[in-house]
Amino acid sequence: METTARHSPTPSPLALLLVRWIALAAAFAFTAWILNGVDITGGFWAYVWVALIFGVVNAIIGTILRILTLPFNLITLGLISLLITAVLLSITDALTDHLTIDDFFWTTIWAAIILALAAVVVELILQVIFWREPVVAA
Repeated sequence: METTARHSPTPSPLALLLVRWIALAAAFAFTAWILNGVDITGGFWAYVWVALIFGVVNAIIGTILRILTLPFNLITLGLISLLITAVLLSITDALTDHLTIDDFFWTTIWAAIILALAAVVVELILQVIFWREPVVAA
């Protein structure tokens, strides 16, 4: 029995970043479509812009907040991460005119849940597309 790998070539980190960036923009579009309190105005490029701003805010401020709240995050089994994402969404709302979130608490909590679920789905799809398991040939 021999194994043959059907791996596609490993994409560059820049290509993965761009794919995840566009996927986050799609997640924002889906979130704005599902939730009445979340509006993104300006078309396709507004979604890309909001995803970029959220990514930068999440990378900088989100990292600091997650480090500072690590003990509480362990105690609450990760529920604090949901609140952190809601705060990051509010910061993104304050930084750009394209994103409008009506109510801080419930709308941002639901938006954070939808974005988290969309991120998991996108990551699974990327795993299937870019990192396939070897196929056993008889």
